[in-house]
Amino acid sequence: MQKIGFIGAGNMAEALVKGLLESRVFASDRIIMSDVVPERLNLLSSLFAVKTTEKNNDVVKFSDFIVLAVKPNLILKVLREIKGALNSKKVIISIAAGVNTSSISGVVGRKIKIVRVMPNTPALVLAGASVLYCNSLINQGEKKAVKKIFESVGIAYDTDNEALLDAVTGLSGSGPAFVAMFIEALSDGGVKMGLPRGLALCLAAQTVYGTAKMVLESGVHPAELKDKVSSPGGTTIEGIKELEVHGFRGGVISAVSAATRRSRELSKEEKK
Repeated sequence: MQKIGFIGAGNMAEALVKGLLESRVFASDRIIMSDVVPERLNLLSSLFAVKTTEKNNDVVKFSDFIVLAVKPNLILKVLREIKGALNSKKVIISIAAGVNTSSISGVVGRKIKIVRVMPNTPALVLAGASVLYCNSLINQGEKKAVKKIFESVGIAYDTDNEALLDAVTGLSGSGPAFVAMFIEALSDGGVKMGLPRGLALCLAAQTVYGTAKMVLESGVHPAELKDKVSSPGGTTIEGIKELEVHGFRGGVISAVSAATRRSRELSKEEKK
């Protein structure tokens, strides 16, 4: 039976382990995690009954799938440490933004199986969105298995074009921060007009959640949903006019574009 290991035991790794166990994709005895903080490993071991170690090479030796769940600035250092334990059968899964597959294989010094994935933070509540890219050595069975791993914490798509992961980073990777700002602003608007802070925040968050659910479940274009709420001469169209006057849509598009460009810059910096 296949086994999975996580190098780095932060929030995303914890979310994935939780999803894998709840969906029964992996049993706890087939999961191992490593980290530099022993207290973190003790906590996750008590929560999930998974194996833990402070040695990254132990994770590689134990696992068929190795998830690199460390920050982008540490990933190449970790690869240099574990490259001797890697072989042609093991699958490396990187969730580091801006670190492409050529950089990973370049550090290892030989061709290895690599899947690069861009998840996002709603995975922490099992509502994430992930996109994965597989290099040419990954077979269909392995691709299906990796996709199933990330479907355990939300939805997952795949692409044959690795360059698109920068745009994914700009949209769904950075997007939760943009949406959080919108929820905060929506709430502030309610407070400005007299609503208690707690009520305003709950209404704002639920409104965003419910609207997103409608888009995903109905298949109706957001513009059509917007038009259904916008009565002639009514309150909604008046508010939409103000959003347009202040460049709301243009600002959001610019934010995604800027985040995408930064992801591309990070990729170039990693190569130096």
